[in-house]
Amino acid sequence: MTAFHFELVSPEKLLFSGEVEAVVAPGAEGQFTVLKDHAPVMTVLKPGVVEIDETGAKKERLFVRGGFADVGQDGFTILAEFAVPVAELDAAKIDADIKNAGEDLADAKTDEARRAAAEKLAQFQELKAALGL
Repeated sequence: MTAFHFELVSPEKLLFSGEVEAVVAPGAEGQFTVLKDHAPVMTVLKPGVVEIDETGAKKERLFVRGGFADVGQDGFTILAEFAVPVAELDAAKIDADIKNAGEDLADAKTDEARRAAAEKLAQFQELKAALGL
């Protein structure tokens, strides 16, 4: 397969930048695969796992929570709201984070605090569901 350039960026950092053979991403209307010379497209991402097939048979998986995917002549870019390598995730920690976020939501005193706590809880629940934990 022919390689193309791919980048995955979150607000915190650049998580991946390099030549790849294929990328599978969780589009709003379902999973889609991008190969070299894919037609230009821009779409919204839903929470899920991005699977990266690097040149040389190396594979990488990253969880993303929302964002945008842009396929163009220069390659493929994902701008994720939140992203983390799947290898760094631990089921017990995710369960503890869900419990803590639920407690934060129950203890929230203002609308802003409730909104922030609810968003954090949803993020951890989506992460757990996307990974099938």
